Amino acid sequence: MNIAVVGLSHRTAPVEVREKLSISDDNIKDSFDSLKENEQVIEVSILSTCNRLEIYALVKDQELGFSAIKEFLLNHSGLNKEDLYPHLFSFNQAEAVNHLMRVSGGLDSLVLGEGQILSQVKKMVRLGQENQSLGPIFNRLLTQAVSTGKRVRSETNLGTGAVSISSAAVELAQLKLGQSLGKDQLISLESEEVAVIGAGRMSRLLLQHLHSKGCSRLTLLNRTLKRAESLASDFPGLEIKCGLLDGLDDCLKCSTLIFTSTASDSPIITAERLRNFERKTILRLIDIGVPRNISADVSDVNGFEAHDVDDLQEVVARNQDARQKMALEAETLINEEANSFLEWWASLEAVPIINRLRSGLEAIRKEELQKALSRMGPDFSARERKVVEALSKGIINKILHTPVTNLRAPQPSTQRKEAIKLVESLFNLGVSDNDP
Repeated sequence: MNIAVVGLSHRTAPVEVREKLSISDDNIKDSFDSLKENEQVIEVSILSTCNRLEIYALVKDQELGFSAIKEFLLNHSGLNKEDLYPHLFSFNQAEAVNHLMRVSGGLDSLVLGEGQILSQVKKMVRLGQENQSLGPIFNRLLTQAVSTGKRVRSETNLGTGAVSISSAAVELAQLKLGQSLGKDQLISLESEEVAVIGAGRMSRLLLQHLHSKGCSRLTLLNRTLKRAESLASDFPGLEIKCGLLDGLDDCLKCSTLIFTSTASDSPIITAERLRNFERKTILRLIDIGVPRNISADVSDVNGFEAHDVDDLQEVVARNQDARQKMALEAETLINEEANSFLEWWASLEAVPIINRLRSGLEAIRKEELQKALSRMGPDFSARERKVVEALSKGIINKILHTPVTNLRAPQPSTQRKEAIKLVESLFNLGVSDNDP
């Protein structure tokens, strides 16, 4: 068996490719079913965010497993091999485990140390369990990945002042406003007419950071009014006008800054729609949705300036050096957690011989116990029988403790294989021709 991961991220693929690979919650069950249908896939989990899609799988054969996952991604995306495969990465065994730990710890994020990725890894665990695609190996692996993410944030400085995609989007707006005034600095948003489209988790973070950057009032549009009003009620310090998506055209006429973060599978703002408006001032559109909420040709329309998640690199690069130094604190911890899992994984090699050893000794125990009890006669009470049986079980457990502990202990694979052969030979535990 092999642990494999195949996927793509902001590091390997532009947003126009990533959006074609995004898997919505509505389609996640079908994706699990499709992957599990392949005979190569034993266990599988899916991590789908605005910046990455990664398929983790326990597969029978490394190369056949990689091929099966790539075939799934090819069919799901609708792209051809030439357009998709150059953007994919694939890792096996130790590299795959280490990659997952780094992702959960925020070391592979666009914004180093971002907190949202940990909740997305937790969601990956939940979805895998709900779709019954996890077994003992991946339950252990993903649970350890979550605990690793928590350790990174509690035991290192990487989580200190960590920012999110949403806060980077707000800083990008500040930077672009400053650049329009001839200043290479972040400008307060207090004079901007701001609108936020969508009322999900990302929009909640947008409101939080907009408020901290000088914005005192904004318009919040959503598919359902109740959810927009519920989100607005959590920000009493902000003057928020809530509305339905029907009011988008009014926002496009009157706003100077719009953020979009909806679950729409297709753009809600297109060049064709914007050509209906004549603007005297620039409207900046910042799209942090994947798939994109704003079509790529919007910037071709006079009066409009559009940015997507890939443009956030400009902001991230400004303070990346400082965060890289913080990330070094987390690397040792990440390697420690990855090695801990790999040692446990390697110890499973000894499980079959341990089970045969335990079964062999248990058979001897029962046989000898029965002989002893039959010699005791009918006067031997039920309580005395239980005491003798417990004694025999305790002796077997004491005998097994040292060899089992040594077989499972961290050690080179060659050393463990030699120990397994020795135990197999000493206790005559070879698999017979009659064994399945």
